[in-house]
Amino acid sequence: MSSFRPARALAVALLAVLPAALLPAAEAQAASRTVQGGRLDWGIRSSFQSYVTGPIAQGSWGLTGGAATVGGSQFRFHSATGSYDPANGAFRAGFSGGVHFTGHKKSDGSYELDLTISRPTVRIQGGSGTVYADMVSKDRGSGRVTSTAQVPLATLGLAGIDMTGGSTPIALNNIPATLTSQGAKAFAGYYTTGTPLDPVSLSVDTSAPAGRPAASTSPEASKTPGTPKSSASPKETAGRFEDAAVDWGVRRTFREYVTGEIGQGEWTLAGGAQDGGALFRFPKGTGTYDPEKKTLAADFAGSIRFTGAGGLDLKLSRFSVLLKGGTGTLRADVVSEGATGKAVPLVTFTAKDFAPKDGLAVLTEAPATLTAGGAEAFGSLYKAGTAMDPVSLAVAVTAKAKLPALPDLGSEPAPSAQPSDSAPAKTPVAAATVADESSPTGLYVALGGAGVLAVAAAGVLFLVRRNRSTTDTPS
Repeated sequence: MSSFRPARALAVALLAVLPAALLPAAEAQAASRTVQGGRLDWGIRSSFQSYVTGPIAQGSWGLTGGAATVGGSQFRFHSATGSYDPANGAFRAGFSGGVHFTGHKKSDGSYELDLTISRPTVRIQGGSGTVYADMVSKDRGSGRVTSTAQVPLATLGLAGIDMTGGSTPIALNNIPATLTSQGAKAFAGYYTTGTPLDPVSLSVDTSAPAGRPAASTSPEASKTPGTPKSSASPKETAGRFEDAAVDWGVRRTFREYVTGEIGQGEWTLAGGAQDGGALFRFPKGTGTYDPEKKTLAADFAGSIRFTGAGGLDLKLSRFSVLLKGGTGTLRADVVSEGATGKAVPLVTFTAKDFAPKDGLAVLTEAPATLTAGGAEAFGSLYKAGTAMDPVSLAVAVTAKAKLPALPDLGSEPAPSAQPSDSAPAKTPVAAATVADESSPTGLYVALGGAGVLAVAAAGVLFLVRRNRSTTDTPS
């Protein structure tokens, strides 16, 4: 019996020390954290998208505020901001971007169906969750337009998910969503209360409280697009500006074609060009700008190359912008099918009010139209006059002015472990929470406080079918 006493003493000592060793981790988890950076992927309702673009409504939808598309039918909203309290699971994350649906065009050029949903915000408290959004809609019967900020649009099905104890990134995948009564009203009466909407997925970065290091850092956080150039050297030319960037997504449907089943391709950025999700940024602008005449002649760094099946190979580089008389032209060197064109005018856009404010002149999402030269550059895939993605432009005329930041999509979720055969009753959101978008099990979790790995399936995968409607109302 005496031989077991040292082992028992050691066990008692370890039990005494273990709570103290875990205490710092528990305290770190309990502290409230700031949400900064991330994305929300939501199709709203796929059958509504099909109805809008189908043979009855004969409409379309467009993206605003840097929103993008992902997958077959989801919209990606970006640049999450908010807060998260691991102690009680309270979570709030607001996202940027919007989508504008129009359909049933009338003889006067207006639309009977006219709905904008933007700035979605997810709030979770006490086991219940809601998606809010800014909504502008036209009533189906009266045609009256209403605009309401942060409408409680959908309730989230969070059964079996424990939001306490998480760190970064926080991720939820394929969470069921149901239309609320307020949402049904703001949806212009197209759907009734309780209608299932598309499931919601999100991933956001959180930062530790002041004085404590974050568990991980978003790759986007290390980027510094728009950092003003040093003002140490004197201006060499009258009208010279400090920094500038032009943002352009080329054309959303072209990007989707390139990476889709037909194109089976990709795009590659080089020379400092940056990917903002729904747009590409060409930075380090140099040239001249006259604030009084509102004229600009600027060259930008970076290039983009699209490649794909069927011999698709298009490279655009050495972008430049010329503004004069309220009209802008975006030019680029073009290499396509072995032929090279220098300073080809790709698109034109309107820029009537391009005056600086607080040292920064900004043009946001100016509608752009394809030129004849641009049509040739795209191999006649589009005709001259085709609407392309809008152009955004920013020029810093002082060293203190900072260019607008690119959309912040947050950290890429790390690969997750495989789900276990038996899942606990509640799936916790914890340190290094990871959502595997390709998995039907939804949410995978790695518990960080005591270093214990617990893997579970959470959420419900809704299989959404994009059927075309055969009635005068969406399904």
